[in-house]
Amino acid sequence: MMDERMRFVIRLKDGESMAGLCREFGISRKTGYKILDRYEECGLEGLTDRARRPHRYANSLPQQLESAIVAAKREKPHWGARKIRERLLRRLPHEVKVPACSTIHVILDRHGLVTRPKRSRTRAEGTPLSGGLSPNALWCTDYKGEFKLGNSKYCYPLTVTDHASRYLLLCEAMQSNQEHFAFTAFERSFKERGLP
Repeated sequence: MMDERMRFVIRLKDGESMAGLCREFGISRKTGYKILDRYEECGLEGLTDRARRPHRYANSLPQQLESAIVAAKREKPHWGARKIRERLLRRLPHEVKVPACSTIHVILDRHGLVTRPKRSRTRAEGTPLSGGLSPNALWCTDYKGEFKLGNSKYCYPLTVTDHASRYLLLCEAMQSNQEHFAFTAFERSFKERGLP
């Protein structure tokens, strides 16, 4: 690759046009000018491949500042990034740029000094059914899934069963699953069969 760049620069110095050479070498004119500028700045050293990694990283801090952040956390383990930042602002000279809370938090996390609270997992247990051991002691009710009718409206079947005998007390087609429609069906059922 360096040989190609060297030939490019030599032919350019011999007086060939930039546009023609760039076309021949299959590079843009911007890249051609960049190769020429690097040669004029650094000589042959400028024609070697350069590392593609960034020259500096956004969150990299001076080692002394990172050490001060870690030391402050070890001194006061219950402090978070915000309090550590306030402490650094008070203690360090004004010329030193104190990093943001988020950067301090990243540093603390990198050093394993951030403790995350354990989340307690709550499992759904449901409600235990009361003992409906005899008939008509406990009724169970449910909508059994809607389906579309021929007139493009939905039907919501409401069912009421006796818990002990599993006897179907009510199965009624409802136009909606809103509670006021169910109340009228329950009232009718209570009048016919009595209260559970």
